[in-house]
Amino acid sequence: MFLTSASAASYRRILGANERVQVGFIGCGVVARRHLQDFKNQKDVQLAAMCDVYRPRFEQAIADFEPGAKGCQDFRRVLESKDIQAVVVSTPDHWHALISIMACAAGKDVYVEKPMTVFVKEGRWMIEAARRYQRVVQVGTQQRSGPHYRKAAQEILPGGYIGKILSVRVAGFRNVMPGFGNPPDSAPPPDMDYDLWLGPAPQRPYNPNRSLYHFRWFWDYSGGQMTNLGVHEMDIVLWALKAKGPTAVSSSGGRFGCEDNGEVPDTQDALLEFPHCNVLFSYREASTGHNGGTGLEFLGTKGSMKISRSGYQVLPDMKMPPGGAVPVYVGQPAIPRNGPQHLFERPKPEPWIEPLEASGSELEQFSLHARNFIDCVKSRQRPNADVEFGHQATAACHLANISLRTGRKLRWDPEKEEILGDREASACLVRPYRKPWDRELRSLGFGG
Repeated sequence: MFLTSASAASYRRILGANERVQVGFIGCGVVARRHLQDFKNQKDVQLAAMCDVYRPRFEQAIADFEPGAKGCQDFRRVLESKDIQAVVVSTPDHWHALISIMACAAGKDVYVEKPMTVFVKEGRWMIEAARRYQRVVQVGTQQRSGPHYRKAAQEILPGGYIGKILSVRVAGFRNVMPGFGNPPDSAPPPDMDYDLWLGPAPQRPYNPNRSLYHFRWFWDYSGGQMTNLGVHEMDIVLWALKAKGPTAVSSSGGRFGCEDNGEVPDTQDALLEFPHCNVLFSYREASTGHNGGTGLEFLGTKGSMKISRSGYQVLPDMKMPPGGAVPVYVGQPAIPRNGPQHLFERPKPEPWIEPLEASGSELEQFSLHARNFIDCVKSRQRPNADVEFGHQATAACHLANISLRTGRKLRWDPEKEEILGDREASACLVRPYRKPWDRELRSLGFGG
């Protein structure tokens, strides 16, 4: 619990345990449609408002999900509504933090998609806003609500079932060659408020690749696949290792294959060190090769665990025979080691542990995550993917990108949230907001 009992009781008088929670949706794009369906399936939720800077999106969302909902282009109209208790933020990444902070200040609970920030300091501001205004903030790392993930990260892995974990690895591949083209700058669509779409990001001419889905290939709005998909894997690693973050990060890569105007890497390797438990985590992201990848795998001294949204599988390792891998003589009487080879055989290997397996469902995880958020809106408890966890996972991914862009290995203090001994890299932990959004942030007491 993070409210006093009196505060929680007061909130319940406003919103009864059986009343429908009025939810506004800010951003009605690809992932938002998944959230719209999941929240619509909750019997105690009303889809009260839908907002998107691109008018056709919110109009289509209203038509498909809630014909009676209100629609608008400016998210501030949603935050001003006294009838709305919570918002789901599914905008481009560069808007996640500021809208969430403003929503907390407006008295709204927040479900915000990952990555929750575009630079590290934003995450700390979001945590401070959630605590100051006593808001529930759930981050869209849906695995936190998956039963098999919870079993693995809270019991099997930290409990030592696969032995001492020494390394973790994951690789993701999706072939997007030859890239997304290089369209010229142009006027934005007539039904799009492009200035509001930019928001706190730098002023740039409109370009089709800088808008809607393709925004994530540009540093102004995102951190590429490292923060888009990497946050999911990073979150599970931190959860299982009970770590707030790595202490050293190195990364390299570049935009090697895509023939377009994108900026972020299409190929990237990152190595993160967790010396408190002697674990190395290697992450590879590539926009070439077969779709899929090797998935997240924890490697221990007794076996390994592969885990994904579809389930986990624990594979045992075999015990080494006495004396290591040297064959053991069996037979009477004793024969010298240089005797006939047919008199030697290896003992039957024995597994350290028994194999384990569990299945999971991606759609179930999304639905359970929405359910957990609504339950916490009512109970005032911390949600499964609390803003603090989302910040730690996202910050680790940002560090990998900072290492790549500076060309150096970084030393990180996860307690103080500081890069050690590198002023240039430290400067990358924060970015200025564009006017007037910088003043909006300062008016709420953030941003310095």
